[in-house]
Amino acid sequence: MDQQNRAKRRVAASRPVTKLRARSAAGVREIFQRFQAANPEPKGELEYVNAFTLLVAVVLSAQATDVGVNKATRKLFELADSPQKMLALGEERVRELVKTIGLFRTKAKNVIALCEKLIAEFGGEVPISREALESLPGVGRKTANVVLNIAFGEITHAVDTHVFRVSNRLRIAPGKNVLQVELGLEKAVPPEFGRHAHHWLILHGRYTCKALRPECERCLLNDLCDSPDKRVT
Repeated sequence: MDQQNRAKRRVAASRPVTKLRARSAAGVREIFQRFQAANPEPKGELEYVNAFTLLVAVVLSAQATDVGVNKATRKLFELADSPQKMLALGEERVRELVKTIGLFRTKAKNVIALCEKLIAEFGGEVPISREALESLPGVGRKTANVVLNIAFGEITHAVDTHVFRVSNRLRIAPGKNVLQVELGLEKAVPPEFGRHAHHWLILHGRYTCKALRPECERCLLNDLCDSPDKRVT
């Protein structure tokens, strides 16, 4: 039954609203004005101490919860907060520390490999470019976007399952895949809201606009939402 429920959640989370047109610019601005009023300084929920540990945390977070990643990385980052220290721990020790996280063997291998590349090619520093970040083992477009946004203050739109769902339901940036949604958000989100946009969307999707049972009765955007998934109480 748990497997069936997880499968249903994945399907619901990834179902795009392709029949609805994108919301007007004024409508999108109203949404982000409300997000800002309710939570002026939204934060990601992964714990980190510098750009390197943020990068590692995001790599570890693929197909895992932030809560689960944080439990594993607290001890890991106490021992290793730089590529040099992480390499000194070694893959076996890293694997042991993150074994509670899904796909931990592959992730531990990637963490060690990206540390080697950071030292060999980037002087042990996290690079400030999408191309360079995506050249690192275990780092894809979403991970690069998160690091660029949080560590370096760039306006990027990291699209996870929550951002994908909310962007479609609210017609901010309807799309059939994550890249379409990301590019749509780049065009739709007013620049003054760009830095925090993906945090607002993630938090809204995680705690209110949930995949199977969205909590529409307490949603600050209830009157603006015309999604087929909207629950009428």
